[in-house]
Amino acid sequence: MTLPDYEIEKAALAQGYLRIAGVDEVGRGPLAGPVVAAAVILNPEDIPVGLNDSKKLTAKRRLALDTAVRQRAKIAVAEASVAEIDEHNILRASHLAMERAVAALDPTPDFLLIDGNMVPRGLTIPARAVVKGDAHSVSIAAASIIAKNWRDQLMVDLAQQHPGYGWETNAGYPSKQHKEALQNLGVTPHHRRSFKPVHNILYQE
Repeated sequence: MTLPDYEIEKAALAQGYLRIAGVDEVGRGPLAGPVVAAAVILNPEDIPVGLNDSKKLTAKRRLALDTAVRQRAKIAVAEASVAEIDEHNILRASHLAMERAVAALDPTPDFLLIDGNMVPRGLTIPARAVVKGDAHSVSIAAASIIAKNWRDQLMVDLAQQHPGYGWETNAGYPSKQHKEALQNLGVTPHHRRSFKPVHNILYQE
């Protein structure tokens, strides 16, 4: 398995940029909960070993790397709410979360590596979009780990308030249990009304 590396960051450093942040979001696909983004500036001299796309890591490994990143890097996390997802769309809401995470990062980065094929329009810092960035850049991989752990824990907390949907294990994604619970228990305030399975239940004939 090829792990992400620091080569893209090195190219930016060679251009004179000093503080390079990886930015990633988690939670585009779920039917419930906010979308979460993280921005991470790694220390080139102290990069945690084993950083990878958060989806390729076990929960135990993600938690260990989350701790390592928090101890050695500068991080910020931000969300876009269910209301914002429904008002705009999931892509724009994802970009809002990314913009907020970058704005909250201290120190302010001077170059951004954004996971995906688009740079959010609200960013004023020089940036590069990297398709499948969490598989290529350790900075983006670190951001994906921080964002996923944050969002998974948030959904575990929401599951205590709304039992039966399985959010503690499915994180709001459309699992069989979640879809059945939508039919049987109905729609919660944390469901994305613009998403088809939720919309269809709200507006059944």
